[in-house]
Amino acid sequence: MSESVMLSELDRRLVAALQLNGRASWKQVARAVDATESTVARRGQQLIESGLVGVTGVLDHLRCGLGISLQVRMRCRPGAANVVAQALADLPETRFVTVVTGSADVAAEFVVRDHHDVTRVLVEDLPRPDDIVETESMVVVRKFSAVEEWDAGLLTPEAVALLRPDGTRTGHREWSEPERLTEQEFAIARLLAADGRVSYAQLAAASGVSESTAARRVDSLVRRGCLRFRTLFETRLIGLGVEFMQWLVVEPGELENVGAQLAKHPSTQYVSATTGRFNLCLHGVLPGYGDLYHYMTDVVGALPGVRTADMTLQARTLKRAYVRINADGTRERNA
Repeated sequence: MSESVMLSELDRRLVAALQLNGRASWKQVARAVDATESTVARRGQQLIESGLVGVTGVLDHLRCGLGISLQVRMRCRPGAANVVAQALADLPETRFVTVVTGSADVAAEFVVRDHHDVTRVLVEDLPRPDDIVETESMVVVRKFSAVEEWDAGLLTPEAVALLRPDGTRTGHREWSEPERLTEQEFAIARLLAADGRVSYAQLAAASGVSESTAARRVDSLVRRGCLRFRTLFETRLIGLGVEFMQWLVVEPGELENVGAQLAKHPSTQYVSATTGRFNLCLHGVLPGYGDLYHYMTDVVGALPGVRTADMTLQARTLKRAYVRINADGTRERNA
């Protein structure tokens, strides 16, 4: 099981490098982690083949006009959280599903066409309704940071600059007009969703274009903000053993300020503004349980305008970036 796997220092830095740039060549990664290319390629491929690490291409649904995101919290009948989470993970609309401890039992992210679909997904088609006591949904209206942008902090600034040479964050602008993808672009995106590190030659062969055209299509999708690459792994593998979700009620006048501050904090993987009872949702990671108190008092406690702070700890995550996760933390082989 992944929780018993002990990665070497080199492996941890290798995973951190892929988090910064999931499609970086082994030559680039080797320079970033100060190791030989052959060693990095061998160890990197072993980690990927084991299922402990994976890279997937994810389309930005807002940028591409594919739908909206819902953050959903559920309370379940005693003993039913795991089966509810399993059923939710089977739904094509769920991008993220986790069992949590605290004021909720299950948390999930749904992507639906528009807000009119909420009733269908969360009422008419909700699996195992007899096991769900309460459902609370929040529409994401502003994203401050995404997991793809997170820096695990294990590499030097020089290495980060090498892997992310433009030195900029991806950004989450309010798009006035969504991008309209061609069928060819959708086909390439599907291939990258299955394997974010698939070669341009393989992309070209599978999509019926030249290798140079495949490379240009991928570059265009990334440059237009349509496609991002997500590296999948259990954060405990790199020494960050606690994954949590923070649900905040922030005074409206401070929401932009608080969201921007939290987006810059090294423990933050994702943070967004939402509708509903909680207007800020955050995914974060910390080394251990001893760090939680400091986080709640010194980080959250110092934020202006925070009225309520509710933390749930992730006990088991079943789906990340649409990819199913096994009980041992590895990716499903057919994902």
